[in-house]
Amino acid sequence: MLNVVKFFIFSAIGIFVFFIPITLNGKSSIMLDHIVSYIQTAASGALPYYALLVILLGAVYPFYTKTWNKDKVTFVFSILKVFGFITGAMLVFNIGPKWFFAPDMAPFLFNKLVISVGLLVPIGSVFLALLVGYGLLEFVGIFMQPVMRPVWKTPGRSAIDAVASFVGSYSIGLLITNRVFKEGKYTIKEAAIIATGFSTVSATFMIVVAKTLDLMNIWNAYFWVTFVVTFIVTAITVRIWPLSKMSDSYYEDMEGAPEVIIKKDRVKTAWKEAMDTANGAPTLGKNIWDNLKDGLIMTMGILPSIMSVGLLGLILAEFTPVFDWLGYIFYPFAKLVQLPDAMLASKASAVGIAEMFLPALLVTKAALVTKFVIAVVSVSSIIFFSAVVPCILSTEIPLTVGKLVIIWFERVVLTILLAAPLAYLIL
Repeated sequence: MLNVVKFFIFSAIGIFVFFIPITLNGKSSIMLDHIVSYIQTAASGALPYYALLVILLGAVYPFYTKTWNKDKVTFVFSILKVFGFITGAMLVFNIGPKWFFAPDMAPFLFNKLVISVGLLVPIGSVFLALLVGYGLLEFVGIFMQPVMRPVWKTPGRSAIDAVASFVGSYSIGLLITNRVFKEGKYTIKEAAIIATGFSTVSATFMIVVAKTLDLMNIWNAYFWVTFVVTFIVTAITVRIWPLSKMSDSYYEDMEGAPEVIIKKDRVKTAWKEAMDTANGAPTLGKNIWDNLKDGLIMTMGILPSIMSVGLLGLILAEFTPVFDWLGYIFYPFAKLVQLPDAMLASKASAVGIAEMFLPALLVTKAALVTKFVIAVVSVSSIIFFSAVVPCILSTEIPLTVGKLVIIWFERVVLTILLAAPLAYLIL
């Protein structure tokens, strides 16, 4: 009986916090976003110092754990984290050149990304303990098996990750993925597919893009086209290199707990799996503490990287022709689908690897079809260096920067080819 209570009560709280939009003070969003927004308003003066403290801890952590020179990528990111702390301190204490304080440079990264992610991940990790710790993952997974496995080559339980990212945030999706991966419930390949295929920005961030590009009058069309295109692109990328060739072994070569394929008695089996998980779950206090600890360590990994890698990306976009050159890679595809302003669309597609919001800023005066396609690309491409790449690299999933860049390229090309015909059809 206690297991039944744990399953229903804790899972219901988790679902309510992550998935149910409610309207408070005229704003419709999920409860987690409302909690974060409330804290941002109530403690606005203290938050920059909180964020800076987390960045400092994140910069020191690799040296404290003596992992800073584990390999070349870790070494580079350990140095970048120190740079992230320096730039964060410059911003908080108002020291630095004029260009640094331009609204779309360091203040954009710090105020829009660092502070919100710095609150979202730790607070989300507390409620995450309720969402995935007491059988809901296993229960939903059994029902989603017939869809997830054939289409995306991932277990049924990964459906929770996909929805959490779209409704909540990529950081929450990656937190779930990393947790489940470390428990041996995803293989390396499955975790990589989920991290690069489902961990997209949330619907709330899509609203920001739609508002910037004057697409709110066709919001439903934009949302559903983006949703469908993102998951079709993922279904294709799992079948091509590098994702198709990733390892089928488990975290640290553990034995793993692969999902049993169910052919009959689906409801009965789903219920039994859920009860077994609820029965074997740690106490609520321990579960919350373990998740909070994971969340804080992940936040310490992400925030300094956003301030350093994100800033370098914005500098390249603003002051160098790097993204103009990169844009030529996508020009043949933009031309093939007859996008108006094809060169501008190509440059916008390329700049998305630095920060997902940048493409929208480049095409504000472009033709409606171009704006629509670029709005879809900025979400469906998923991988960008100001936040998602540091997020993925701070998990235990063994994805290299090189592989992430290749997956990003594949996703951008496929999105342009899929989104443009749909845009012409709808608009």
